Amino acid sequence: MKNKKPHLIYDDQGKAVSDRPWIFRTYAGHTNVWESNQLYRSNLAKGQTGLSIAFDLPTQCGYSSDHEIAKPEVGKVGVPVNSLDDFHVLFDQIPIDKMNVSMTINGTAMWLLALYIALAEERGIDISTLKGTTQNDLIKEYLARGTYIFPPEDSIRLIVDMYEYSLQHIPDWNASNICSYHLQEAGATPVQELAFALTTAITVLDAIKERGCFSAQEFERCVGRISFFVNAGMRFVEELSKMRAFVEMWDEITRDRYGIKDPKYRRFRYGVQVNSLGLTEEQPENNSWRILIETLGVTLSRKARCRALQLPAWNEALSLPRPWDQQWSLRLQQVLAYETDLLEYPDLFDGSHVIESKVKDLKEKAYAEISNIIDMGGGMAAVKNGYMKSALVKSQSERIDRLAKGQQIVVGKNKWLEGLPSPLVSGDDGGIFKIDVNSAQKTIESLKNSRRSRDAQRVAESLAVLTADAEQGNNLMPASIECAKARVTTGEWSATLRKVFGEYRPPTGVDGQAMEITTNRGGVQNKINRFVEQYGYRPRMVVGKPGLDGHSNGAEMIAVAARNAGFDVIYFGIRISAAEIVHSAIEENVDVIGISLLSGSHNEIVDQLSAELNKAHADIPVVLGGIIPQADIANLTAKGIKRIYTPKDYDLMMIMDDIMDVINEHKLSPCG
Repeated sequence: MKNKKPHLIYDDQGKAVSDRPWIFRTYAGHTNVWESNQLYRSNLAKGQTGLSIAFDLPTQCGYSSDHEIAKPEVGKVGVPVNSLDDFHVLFDQIPIDKMNVSMTINGTAMWLLALYIALAEERGIDISTLKGTTQNDLIKEYLARGTYIFPPEDSIRLIVDMYEYSLQHIPDWNASNICSYHLQEAGATPVQELAFALTTAITVLDAIKERGCFSAQEFERCVGRISFFVNAGMRFVEELSKMRAFVEMWDEITRDRYGIKDPKYRRFRYGVQVNSLGLTEEQPENNSWRILIETLGVTLSRKARCRALQLPAWNEALSLPRPWDQQWSLRLQQVLAYETDLLEYPDLFDGSHVIESKVKDLKEKAYAEISNIIDMGGGMAAVKNGYMKSALVKSQSERIDRLAKGQQIVVGKNKWLEGLPSPLVSGDDGGIFKIDVNSAQKTIESLKNSRRSRDAQRVAESLAVLTADAEQGNNLMPASIECAKARVTTGEWSATLRKVFGEYRPPTGVDGQAMEITTNRGGVQNKINRFVEQYGYRPRMVVGKPGLDGHSNGAEMIAVAARNAGFDVIYFGIRISAAEIVHSAIEENVDVIGISLLSGSHNEIVDQLSAELNKAHADIPVVLGGIIPQADIANLTAKGIKRIYTPKDYDLMMIMDDIMDVINEHKLSPCG
């Protein structure tokens, strides 16, 4: 023992050892359950050690694949799941009793967990052996991602139901995963990410305590099942310090607010996907270095090292990644864990005055924000009154403004723009993943077969029990599991609870936001002033988010920028149908329709919008923004889209200037 070197890690017998690496994941799922199963088995064979499942938007929003609103989105950003029959295919030859499975699912989290439990029971697996996580963070959905369904109180009730059931029956399952990842994607500063995520955790634990469903010892175990999913951006020192602040603050909150005595239940357990917001369409090869640097922020500090890690791919600003792109990101994790000596040493940053000072500053500011939110009534109140949403919209607009002014440098985007063409996008597929447009039909045929072969009486009886339990305040997990076994569909389960709870639309956060002057604000305002002089009113724009895509950051920034430039803007938030957008545009007599699409459904939704405009005999120019592959731009232009903006178009006032040109061109045209 005297010969121990203080800079190495030792076990209880004094032997130098290495830490076990984190769980290696890739966030995956696409097209249908057959192709996703093949992808999962391939990734596991390549050394991935856990599954992270991406579900398509209809599944996330509680619609079966044959619902009218679901059709453009089936299989686009994840795997469609309609019934337990789909889960049997999705997990075919995958040992779920030995696998750690993470599901990025929120509004329908209870339903997907019920399907997973029913799958295990039909396979004869002891459900107490199941390990994994349902994301199930609805506050974050109201703020940043948009796959909410029910009102806040009912959503929290479902989360508490899942904690109560899981602790008793599947003790190694994380019933919710407090997710700050999407907060940063929506513009959150490190202080906001800390404060809003920890406020969400406090909201959940307060609701569990209020129900009184656990003894003191059980409540300690319940606190130990709270896990987190975070983001890590490019500001390496700040992000590493943020993670150390998370660790310290969670230990302090669980000890001081909830009286948790056992340190193991106060441990900050988190998974991470590093930042996708900063990945660029321009010079996309640079994204590989960005992903590596962001990865270091959540792995180098042993005390704040992630428990599971999934990395985006270099081309996610262009489209969905291909299997090879995901393999490349997986290999980066493996090289870091197995080829370096990172896992052999204690924390490298203990005693660093720089890190300690930064952690202290972040904690003080985050605690002040948490106190502010608690004083206004807590997390639910800060959702309903729009406080947190408005704060994120403000932070995002400030970030966009810094980019436009060159105050925040992004290589290849606003500095050092010239470069050789990237060989990564020179192949036949353009370096992006393409969904087979006919694959959705296989999913819908499978759905029809499940409906035909099930016991209709058992379906009706199970849904009746679900309704009664929802109305009477009973725990909904047992009824949901029975619905799963009866082959109830995702849409039927959600529709049943929609009838009991209703639906919810949170504040957009756009009202009252100001945006600093950017490079071309004076130019666009001159055009608007001339327009007002000529036509006697301000130019009017509908900003629409059709379909089920809830990533509203781009639409919100366009709405804020347009209002600050001088437009009259109509923006109702997410999940507005093409028919509703056209009706609103006609009713408000707008001069242009702006559509934001990020889910890969742009071709289908543009067809829907064009059909609605033709049906109404409305001649209104349409502009489109989002992640639009270059290969699709000619086709969209041929369909009548006047302008197409992608992530490379970051100067919002230049976009406003261009939209004014569209409006003026249309006014001067024979039809205008």
